[in-house]
Amino acid sequence: MPILKWVGGKRQLLDSINPLIPECSTYYEPFIGGGAVLFGRQPNKAVINDSNEELINVYRMIKEEPEELIAALSAHKKQNCEEYYYTVRAWDRDKETYQTRTNVERAARIIYLNKTCYNGLFRVNSSGEFNSPWGRYKNPNITNEATIHALNTYLNKANITIKCGDYREALKGIRKGAFVYFDPPYMPISSSASFTGYTAGGFGEEEQIALKEQCDMLNAKGIKFLLSNSSCEFIEDLYKDYIIDHVD
Repeated sequence: MPILKWVGGKRQLLDSINPLIPECSTYYEPFIGGGAVLFGRQPNKAVINDSNEELINVYRMIKEEPEELIAALSAHKKQNCEEYYYTVRAWDRDKETYQTRTNVERAARIIYLNKTCYNGLFRVNSSGEFNSPWGRYKNPNITNEATIHALNTYLNKANITIKCGDYREALKGIRKGAFVYFDPPYMPISSSASFTGYTAGGFGEEEQIALKEQCDMLNAKGIKFLLSNSSCEFIEDLYKDYIIDHVD
């Protein structure tokens, strides 16, 4: 079960995605997000990546410092209210002070905000600052100890490489026998549907074309991949040489 609610999370679509993933030597997920597919399948060897540093820090702290993370979340839980939420949300407004925060403090902040913000939406402004409003939940599961312990066990038992950067870097050195699941920011199907607020940079047509070129390079090496995206003319035309499944 994912620890974070993430835009485009795939928990509801696992029944459609899982049958399309073959056995492989190494599972790659270059846009890990909430990690629903990874944690649902739990491959023995995987390379995961995301360009969102705050997100990747959460996974690293779950793997390396789970008890410290739970303690920090317990402290947030005790003080949770609207005023406290906005105080914690504002930590990243003072860049110098924020840089002095420990990795555990930063990870606990992201989980706390994710559990208590409106719609559980991780969203940043153009400066990269968290800007979702308070969610007014009665009893949010802030500490979520069972999930943290389960993910900690998996991340330490399996051979999981955690990277933070460009998805192309995460694929360097990939070999035949590996498999890649791409879950990039979707191509918007209307101007109002566009949401790439989990990073300060966007993911437009140029980025979609560059990603398709990566898929072609994998295909030329005989490496299988699966990609999720929105069903729109641009994407369907871009991937017209591949098998396309439509999912409601």
